[in-house]
Amino acid sequence: MNHHIKFINLLFMVFLIIAGCSNLYDKDTSKVTNDSKKLVIETEKKEKPPLVLIDDNGKLGDLFKSGGDEIGSVNKYLWQASLEVLSFLPINSADPFSGVIAFGKGKAPGSSQTYDATVYITDPALDARSLNVTVRTVSGTISSAARREIESAILSRARQIRLKALNL
Repeated sequence: MNHHIKFINLLFMVFLIIAGCSNLYDKDTSKVTNDSKKLVIETEKKEKPPLVLIDDNGKLGDLFKSGGDEIGSVNKYLWQASLEVLSFLPINSADPFSGVIAFGKGKAPGSSQTYDATVYITDPALDARSLNVTVRTVSGTISSAARREIESAILSRARQIRLKALNL
């Protein structure tokens, strides 16, 4: 059985190498021009521009330069506001493509209770339906009213960030 798995893995790697070496985006287009004295065939190569992930400054390049209101596939204002409102919690992981920010355990200013949270941004729209927040304590999840207050604070801050960006 192990030999079959090794063979399949080797075969998969060979296909990946071959696919990586192929030039799928180059297309040859030929244009035929009929001149009175000769037949001319002109060829052009059209290439799809490469996706640049790291630019010369070592920063993320074209990946986040959409010019719109999105980072990855989520609303950048909701993303930033979530980070600001829940800044008292450490960030365990953040993925702008799936829209999930997982916060670790921390204490809110002026509170002795320990919290952790997960924010899920489901849509690129700056809308309440795009935001889902779960906040937990040692004894379980917090009340619905407290969760709505946190979501409301994130939405309000996102609107403020957007208005500030539009005034620039």
